[in-house]
Amino acid sequence: MAGMKLAEMQGEKQGAKEEEEEEDEIGFEEMGLDPRLLRAIAKRKLLKPTPIQTKAIPLILEGKDVVARAKTGSGKTLAYLLPLVHKILGDTGGTASYDGPRAFVLAPTRELCQQVHDDVRSLFEHCGGSLKVVQLTTNMSVQTLTAAMAGPPDVVVATPARISVCIQNEILQPSALQHSLSTLVLDEADLLLSYGYEDDLRKLAPHIPRRCQCLLMSATSSPDVEKLKKLVLHNPVILTLMEDAADESIVPKSVQQFMVKCRNEDKLLHTLALLRFELVQKKCLIFVNTVDKGFRLKLFLEQFGIKSAVLNGELPQNSRIHILKEFNVGLFDHLIATDDGKSSQPVNDEPKDENEPEEDVSAEKRIRKNKKKRFVDAEFGVVRGVDFKNVRTVINFDMPLTPAGYVHRIGRTGRAGNSGLSISLVSPKEEGMLSLVEDLLGGDSEKSSSNKSITAFPLLNRAAVESLRYRAEDVSRGVTKIAIREARAKELRMEILNSDRLKAHFEDNPTDLELLKHDKVLSKRQPAVHLQTVPEYLRDPSTEAASRQIRIARAVIGEKLTNFRRRKLKKAGKEDPLKTFSAKPKRRRDGSDATGGFNKKKKVGGQGVPKKKHHNKKR
Repeated sequence: MAGMKLAEMQGEKQGAKEEEEEEDEIGFEEMGLDPRLLRAIAKRKLLKPTPIQTKAIPLILEGKDVVARAKTGSGKTLAYLLPLVHKILGDTGGTASYDGPRAFVLAPTRELCQQVHDDVRSLFEHCGGSLKVVQLTTNMSVQTLTAAMAGPPDVVVATPARISVCIQNEILQPSALQHSLSTLVLDEADLLLSYGYEDDLRKLAPHIPRRCQCLLMSATSSPDVEKLKKLVLHNPVILTLMEDAADESIVPKSVQQFMVKCRNEDKLLHTLALLRFELVQKKCLIFVNTVDKGFRLKLFLEQFGIKSAVLNGELPQNSRIHILKEFNVGLFDHLIATDDGKSSQPVNDEPKDENEPEEDVSAEKRIRKNKKKRFVDAEFGVVRGVDFKNVRTVINFDMPLTPAGYVHRIGRTGRAGNSGLSISLVSPKEEGMLSLVEDLLGGDSEKSSSNKSITAFPLLNRAAVESLRYRAEDVSRGVTKIAIREARAKELRMEILNSDRLKAHFEDNPTDLELLKHDKVLSKRQPAVHLQTVPEYLRDPSTEAASRQIRIARAVIGEKLTNFRRRKLKKAGKEDPLKTFSAKPKRRRDGSDATGGFNKKKKVGGQGVPKKKHHNKKR
């Protein structure tokens, strides 16, 4: 009954959403946007604006500074991009020339910058003309930055640190900015300072013209947002928008939140049960706190035939982009993302020697130690802003380090009004963080007592988990630290090679994503065939019933298998390997079987087979 109830709730979310729509909503046509933008919106199949777009776009078109706070997945990116591009399209009709960029879009992570860059480029392509957008990244040299800024581009998307480097190296002239810069956007503003960009923003602030329109976009309010308001904005309009007037919750109502309490050493077992019994909708995003734990989970799932890809800051930028695109396209269903909350700190693979005093280490030893450290990309981040397509489930394999981190993680699902599901695996040591998260979500004590935000997951029972315990513990013992270290090094070597070799190819052929597989097997030991299915005697009836209801709900939502997935499933097969043995000998291509006999019914030629009558006639 619990499985049927949950499946019905997942399948009926969209219908309930449509009944709550208001009649006085305006469309994109009534906002006064450029006709070319309206065509671009139509090509993207956007039927109507979201609430934040309805409120923010008219204000931005009027030239006002805006601070917008809305839930994750509410459409904040297009809320500022549409009026920004509208203003640039209007300026291109005049005769004025510009010596610098007309708009800066600053974001805290490279992944978010890449997403915004792709959105701007898509709008420019649909609108036609010779508009140019560039993204500045950390791996660009001064010469590359100079070449990218030549022209100059109309829109620059970057982290604040890249803009600071351009100003320091005189790639961007302050006088040109005073004349050309008309729009400054700070996306995910509450993270910009926490990622260490305060000094870069303070260096940029004196070069921002007084007439420049400044926009701050954020999912939450914080002291950092208030600090940025005072730094760059002038009498801004404050927009704090929720989907419903009476809805003060941080997480959208379309996201169902569950938890599974278990021992830390049983998290692999519970994750296997969730995925093997198909108790969650695909696609699934799994968060871990360390890179090693991500590879441990990948190696563990590989042995059971569950393919996944790993996303972390050690991988090259091109590989991370390909992984995100493949996941969004649907080439694999499970993505393991690292969210350690310390993306700017080095990750040391080897433990520190406690007996060695810090002050006695020589300079030569320090250099040798630093060579053993792997530095993750300081601009890496997938918890905020990145628009994962059609993520139905988020699994917190590890609880996040902060309550706000929990909100941003589960915000990867249930976006744009779609239904979503989050499951957190909570060990006894993590129950304190769970309490903090519940306090953040519950708000008033009266609300939290009557309607708890995070409840126990009803579809996974103890019998189903215990049926897999022997197999899971046997496989987990084989995933050693040495195996994890080797897999981590192997993955990094392959991704660096693929990144360099295929960079030019994917620039010319962006649709050929199947050529680069990121869900490949890393383990030296090939997955055992018998582990890829669950025998009938191990299946729990109630769990099987819940799994069937989940599959029915998936069909209702419209998440049908693509031809690519159908071929993979047909090839892999769904049969129990113990039932695939046959006493009949296999037929060879020449018609003989394993015993040396021939099939006389089908073959018409060859040794031992009677010839046709017309062959025996004499001429």
